[in-house]
Parts: sequence; structure tokens; C-alpha cells
Amino acid sequence: MEPLARISNLGGEFVVRRAVADDVAAIVALIAADQIGQDRDGGDLAPYTEAFAAIDADPAQLLAVVTDPSGAVVGTLQLTFIPGLARRGALRAQIEAVRISQQIRGQGIGGEVLAWAIQEAHRRGCALVQLTSDKRRHEAHRLYGRLGFVASHEGFKLRLAGGQAPVGAGPGAS
Repeated sequence: MEPLARISNLGGEFVVRRAVADDVAAIVALIAADQIGQDRDGGDLAPYTEAFAAIDADPAQLLAVVTDPSGAVVGTLQLTFIPGLARRGALRAQIEAVRISQQIRGQGIGGEVLAWAIQEAHRRGCALVQLTSDKRRHEAHRLYGRLGFVASHEGFKLRLAGGQAPVGAGPGAS
């Protein structure tokens, strides 16, 4: 697999590349090891494998992994390219599911991977890069601020059970 980027630091050379199906277990392990993901992720890989196939087939999606000098997956993020009418029809990039292994945090790898994602968004013609982050991720928020992100909006999420809107939700609900 052709590298998307190379990151060199005292720990050696790390590679950013497109994720492949064989990476799914390692990506899920990173997500599940997270302070928030540990309560909602992990277990049976079947739904993750299905989701990976959909992501991989969509040209507007880029699921990337970071590998250490030995080739082990130590980080991941998903980059989605969203066309829109707002901002004069601007294309925007959405960064999601940023995870760096606990063992290498603090070495600058996360910042380098995010800088690569921003460059990739620019290369693809995006006018804006956006991300959301759980309010409990204080360290991540400091990193995003150092990279120039501004907490300019308030985000909202609505959890759906089984893909169905809760009773009374949606258009026309009173």
C-alpha cells in the first residue's frame, strides 16, 4: 500500500496510509481503548467489517491508519469530503474518529497526522476543515486549538435506536 504521508520523529518513521480490511481489528482496538469508546465499542468485528466495506467503497471517504516503524497500526482517523451549497458551494472536510495509541501519545504523531489531513483537504479543494470532539476530551481540544481550529459552533447529536427516530421526534412532531 502506497504511503499517504511519512512522519519522522525520535521513535523512527511512521507511515500514514489508507486502511485495508486487515486493519479493522486494530482500528477497533484503538477506538475501544479510548476513554469514551471503551463503553460503546469492541466485541464482534462483523458490524465493523461491514462498515469498513461501505467506507472503503465511497470515494468521499478516506479511512487512514498510522503505522509505527514495525508496521503495527498505532493511529487512525476518518476524513470525509462533503459537498454543499453553503459558502458558495464549498467542499468541506470532516475529520472523525481520531485515535492515537496511548503508548505514543505526546510524541507529536497526532498533530502530524492532523496536519496531513488538513493538507489533504486543501489538496482536494476544501474551503473548510471541521471536526467534532466530545466535551470530555480536554487534551484533544488543546491540540486542535494549537492546529488553528476554533470552537466556533455548538454541536448537537441525536442518538437513534435501531435506526428509528424516537417517538415524537422529527418534522411535524409536537
